[in-house]
Formats: sequence, structure tokens, C-alpha cells
Amino acid sequence: MAGTGNRFVSAQQVAEYAGVSRSAVSRTFTEGASVSAKTREKVLAAAQELGYHVNHLARGLHDTSNIVSLITTDINSPFQSAFIDELTQQLQKINKIALVVNTKANDEDVDTALTQTLNFRAEASIVLSGQPHKDLIDKCIANGQHVILVNRNQVYDNAYNIRLDNHAAAFEALAILQQQGCKNLLLVNSDIGSPGLVAREKGFVDAANKAGLSVSVSRFGDTSYESGKHIAKQLKDIPDGVFCVTDLLACGFIDGLKQQGIEIPKHTVVIGFDDINQASWDAYQLTTFRQPLTSISQHIIQCLQANNTVLNGEFTYLLEPVWRKTTRHN
Repeated sequence: MAGTGNRFVSAQQVAEYAGVSRSAVSRTFTEGASVSAKTREKVLAAAQELGYHVNHLARGLHDTSNIVSLITTDINSPFQSAFIDELTQQLQKINKIALVVNTKANDEDVDTALTQTLNFRAEASIVLSGQPHKDLIDKCIANGQHVILVNRNQVYDNAYNIRLDNHAAAFEALAILQQQGCKNLLLVNSDIGSPGLVAREKGFVDAANKAGLSVSVSRFGDTSYESGKHIAKQLKDIPDGVFCVTDLLACGFIDGLKQQGIEIPKHTVVIGFDDINQASWDAYQLTTFRQPLTSISQHIIQCLQANNTVLNGEFTYLLEPVWRKTTRHN
């Protein structure tokens, strides 16, 4: 005997089929609850026969929901999809359910997404994109929800902030290009203006100014392969050293240069950021800075397992370069 048409089997139906009370069904599926072996056997047999599954969402209205929302954007991009893949796998290992909310990355859309997480009684929200307003974060925390911000621009006292030292990585990128004798420098960015991208651009320009070097900055479109390729094709003066604020931009930029007969790294040295899978492909072999996705994901899991009433604080990751063949030597 299976379910009832297009409706889920209820706990009451299981109780009636097993000849026990509704509360006995609830206790059977509640870890640590008291129920006799005979009653448990009856309930489990009835549940198996009817195809019953516990409604964890309904249970979360009275207890912890085990739902962790991920507020993100550009989920089809290589970096973001890799991050979501890693993070959701880590969440599943501790029996958390990931609720992925795909936003447009603007603050208003992120605020709407964060409000939705309250409706689903999410026990935590991890903000990977956009910059939610402080009063909304406070509202989430007042409702018992933890908020973790990953690489966002502002630091909130009542949330947990995980950050990347984008500025330091950009300074190191400039140092690498200097070591390779590059003087005609270009920074490649998109028009998106997200906190991480802005920090990388500012860090690189600041480092160049400090070194007495000038930098051309080219921005175009979204943070995509096509944008990087477009920027390369529009160049009138070919630079000898380039820092692309993401690997995806760098891959497009490299292909755009190659189509013009520019050899990498003989004519132009290129450095990226993220260390996406494509960066290691034979077609690119891109020198880049690796975002430690596994370490960040495990750090988030540790925060969620800490059982702190208030989850706040800050942690900053330093980034190491990954040397490949778009630089001349390491």
C-alpha cells in the first residue's frame, strides 16, 4: 500500500494503520524519545508500508529546522557553483538542509531573500552575495537565526564575518608582475562592483601607486568569460602585465589576446584570482590566487556546530598564489 494519490502520507494515517496513538508515531521518529520496542516496530512497519516520511519542515516550527539558507548569485559561474557544491556537501554531512536563494546581488534583492529565510524558519543564513542592511540582520538574530557573511564589505558586530584579504593578494599580484619586469600594467574588472572585486582593484591600484607605477583599469559588463575577451579585443596598447580580478575574466582575456597573436607569457604576463577548475586546464595554465573553499566551508560548519546563542566575530583568510604558466617564472 503506497501513498494517497498526490498527497503526502500523514502521521495520523500511520497511527491508524499501526493501531497506536498519534503521539506514539511522533515519539518513534524523535531521537531519544521514550517508546516501547513493540510500538516502535509497529510504527516503522506501518510507515514502510504506507511510504511515510517525517515532515521536518513542520517539526521545525516547534524545534530547530536544520535549514541553512545560502544567499547567492551567479550560481552558474565556475567559482560560485564550486563554492555552493562544496558548502552544500559539508552541510549535508551534519544533517543540515541547504536552501539556496538565487538573488540579483543588489542589496534590495538580498534583503528580500533574507526575509524569506525567516518565513522558512532557517536556523542560519550564509550570505555569499550582496550586502544586507544591518537592521534586517538584527531582526534575523532577534528571531534566533545565525547570520554568516562571507567576503562582504562591512563587518557586523552581531553576525559572523568570514573575509578574504583581497587587498594583500592584490599587493602580491603587483609584486609578482614587478619581479617579472612588467611596467605597462592593466587591471581587468567587470562593472558589477561587488565588495571583493572592488577590494582587489583598489589593492592593485594602491600597490602600483606606492611603487610609483601607473595602471590602466578596464571594466566591462558582468564577471564573465565574454567580458574578459571583449576587454582584450578592445585594447589599443597591449600591456606586458595584467591582473584579472577573477579567473573567468582572465580566461576570456587570454583567449582574446591569443586571437590577436599575443603569446602568453612571452609578450604578456597574466594573473587571475579564485583558482577555478578551468585555471588548471592546458589551454590556460593560469597563475592565480586560490580561494580556500574547503577551509572556508569547514569553518562555516564549525561555526554552526558551536551551539553559541550569539554567533559573532571575524576571521580573515590570507591567500597564496598558485604558480602556473601565464607567468614566466616563480
